[in-house]
Amino acid sequence: MKFYVGIDLHSTNSYLSIINEEGKELDSMRLANDLDLICKKLDHYKAGIQSVIIESTYNWYWLADGLRENQFPVRLANPVAMKRYEGIKSTNDHTDAQYLAELDRLNILPTGYIHKKEDRYLRDLLRTRLQLVRLQTLILLSLQSMLDRHQNVRLPGRKVKELTPEDLHQHFSTEYEYIASGCRLKVLKSLMQEIQFIEVKLEEFLKENTAYRRLLLVPGIGKILAKTIFLETGAISRFKKVGCYASYCRCVQTKRISNGKSKGTNNRKNGNAYLHWAYLEAANIAIRSYPEIKSYYQKRLTRTHRVSALNAVAHKLANAVFFILRDGVNFTMNKLFCS
Repeated sequence: MKFYVGIDLHSTNSYLSIINEEGKELDSMRLANDLDLICKKLDHYKAGIQSVIIESTYNWYWLADGLRENQFPVRLANPVAMKRYEGIKSTNDHTDAQYLAELDRLNILPTGYIHKKEDRYLRDLLRTRLQLVRLQTLILLSLQSMLDRHQNVRLPGRKVKELTPEDLHQHFSTEYEYIASGCRLKVLKSLMQEIQFIEVKLEEFLKENTAYRRLLLVPGIGKILAKTIFLETGAISRFKKVGCYASYCRCVQTKRISNGKSKGTNNRKNGNAYLHWAYLEAANIAIRSYPEIKSYYQKRLTRTHRVSALNAVAHKLANAVFFILRDGVNFTMNKLFCS
């Protein structure tokens, strides 16, 4: 007999619902978030379990990885794509878990992609770097503002990063000003050190990867953007065609057309925000550095506004990366930006 398991995952507990191939619920229970306890409960049905469905919440890593290591087939439900009948009067954890299992039984469950465990941790390390860079920028701007406000001294970011505690003594006369600026400088130096450490570790891991090195040949894509694109994309085989990848990168318009008329927009936040940022950054750099791309961008500007023209360049770059990763080829300018 076939079994389908839905798990409604929360911060401290999980609700399980197990149904058979006819849609009849065989068992349901609330369990503490303990991997051994959950696996023990599922072991009785293990031989017939077709899949264990976990909703994509913020804390699914430990459960999905643990169940996979115990030889359970795991799938990740996409909560954004799941639509329930709005006329339902009452729902709870039990009905939510049962609904996940039922969608899987009917083979209509919208799922998310689960990266390999090692790749996911490497990707999260890169996201940690981005968080630290944002903090670094915040502290740097704060120190710049303090210098300008108290001493009418305007220093570029590069000069601020080179400041020493002795330099602060020259700029600030009172003890309180020195303490405040010194705290900022210590945090800034620490963040710079940690960011550099992460970059070195990521480069050590990826420098021999052929696909990563091919991305470095794409206009506008340097080491950080190449790492972001490579790690956030994951296995390119999960995208059926180039349009699916461009949509995942948020490089396509969110139109809703009926009878030739615009009826608004769909969810423009569907997709990967990190990839969207990476391709827009690459597009900005490529426009400044490559005449062919700049010419294409200017032609688009004659027909639309700047944001759409920039997004068109980003879309082109996303298309190029798809074929580079899928076919293992190098970037060719005249195939993408024809004169």
